[in-house]
Order: sequence, then C-alpha cells, then structure tokens
Amino acid sequence: MTTVTTQEQLVNRGNAFTLSHLDVLEAESVHIFREVAGEFERPVILFSGGKDSIVMLHLALKAFAPAPIPFSLLHVDTGHNFPEVIEYRDRIVEKHSLRLHVAHVQEFIDDGRLRERPDGTRNPLQTVPLLDAIEGNKFDAVFGGGRRDEEKARAKERVFSLRDEFGAWDPRRQRPELWSLYNGRHAVGEHVRVFPLSNWTELDVWQYIEREQIGLPEIYYAHEREVFARDGMWLTAGDWGGPKESETVQKRLVRYRTVGDMSCTGAVDSDAATIEQVIAEIAASRLTERGATRADDKLSEAAMEDRKREGYF
Repeated sequence: MTTVTTQEQLVNRGNAFTLSHLDVLEAESVHIFREVAGEFERPVILFSGGKDSIVMLHLALKAFAPAPIPFSLLHVDTGHNFPEVIEYRDRIVEKHSLRLHVAHVQEFIDDGRLRERPDGTRNPLQTVPLLDAIEGNKFDAVFGGGRRDEEKARAKERVFSLRDEFGAWDPRRQRPELWSLYNGRHAVGEHVRVFPLSNWTELDVWQYIEREQIGLPEIYYAHEREVFARDGMWLTAGDWGGPKESETVQKRLVRYRTVGDMSCTGAVDSDAATIEQVIAEIAASRLTERGATRADDKLSEAAMEDRKREGYF
C-alpha cells in the first residue's frame, strides 16, 4: 500500500525539528565556549554577579556538563559594588565549587597606581586592575558578557576580539567570522576577548532567564530603596560620595536593569516585581539598559569606544 505524505504532514514534521530562537542562541554560545576550550590554554570568565555574567556562567556550565567548567572566574571589584550582588557572586562560586580571582581597585588606589576621580565613580578605574590580572595570571582568553544591542561601540566588536600586548582594542584588526568560524590566533603577550552573548538582546537574556529558571540578585526586581536624583538617574546613596548637600534622599519603588558601580548605575522607577512583569516592561522600552542607566556611558559620544581602546570591555 502506498502512503501519500500530505503538505500538512510535511509542515508538521518540519516543525518538530525547528529550534526556537533561544535554542539557537544557546547553541551558538555553547559552541563558542567549546571552541575556546579547544583553542586556548588559560581562559577565564569575567563574573560580576550581574545578569549577563550569570547567564554566561549558566551557559558555560551547560557546555561542559557533567564535568566542571575548565575555566576560573575573574571579578574586578571597584569597592563600590552593590552588597546584594557581591553576596550573590560568593554564593554562586561556593555552590558550584568555582575558582574566583578578585582584582580590587582599592588596592591600586592605596599603593598609588590609581587615583580617585573627582566624581567618585570607579567604573573607569577597572581597566588597570583588569589588565594586571590578565597579565599576572597569563590568561589568553577572557569571556565577557557584552552584547551588541547594549551600545554602539560594542555593536562593532566581533565575538573573538583580539587585544594587543597592552590590552588595547583596534577596530581595524577585527577578523572575519564567516560561518561561525573563529580565529583565536594571537602573538605572545596578546589575548582575545570572547563574547558568547554578542547576538543576544536584553529581552533574549530575560526570556532565557525565565525559561531556565535562573536566580538573580533581588535588585533586578522592583523593591523599595533609598535613592537620590542626579543627571536624570536614581542613584543609591553610599560611601562613594553621594548624595551632595543639595541632593535629597527619598524612598522609591525601583529596580535595576544593569548592575555596575553604585556611583554610575542608576535605578529605574518600576513596579515589575516578577520576571513576567520585567519581560513585559523591557518589551515596551525604547531605551537600551546602558543608555538609560549608566552615567559612565554619557561622558561623551565615544565614551565606551575610548575605554575599549584602552583595554576596558
């Protein structure tokens, strides 16, 4: 008896093998982690306890399960980090028995290698401790959670981004990455920055967090917090130098879209207390997370690109 396959059956059969966009992104990121494991000797994952680095670590754990990840973690601690984020970082490191290197900005200030800025922010001061940690530990590949949708300088960067012996980025030395083929070749003293989340968006990250049921620091969800207004943002009061006498502290219902140094990371007014509410809020937003809440990116039109050329992520 001859079986006739209808067009409808073909369509349904095809759907059974269709990957969702999150599956495609996950597969690409897992492939990148495995490529780096095969090409480099001493990779390291930048891990701050922010949502992007949390998703990146989750993907790394998936890429090598059931074996442990073959990388250690690195965090550049400004000394002005949110306590909730540091507590989360340490808890995750202990939970998965990970190796964590911490480069402290305060140590560089204490011994004179860095100076405090007049505005109190330490985010731009992370570059020197970062490069020192990379050189001192001989890391030849450094994973970062940067995404192309965050900021226009990051949109220019490849997944594998070559850095010279001074840690600097030269856009003219970018390599083609056709057909997901990545070139990790580098000279002695150089290293490669690797961005497994390059093609993800903020909405993708949150939808993946929801699907995978990934825990985050509570500051990503709406909560009451003492904040004050500066340069169009709600900043958290702290020893870093805020608020000034003319700035009034008030309690507001806010959440954070991105997490960095307290002195330059602003909260947004929000009542999104669940992951579903956060996703709905982001889907309706027309501002990127960094454009809305990061003062260090507003210093100039080319602020991020200038810092990347000096060795920042």
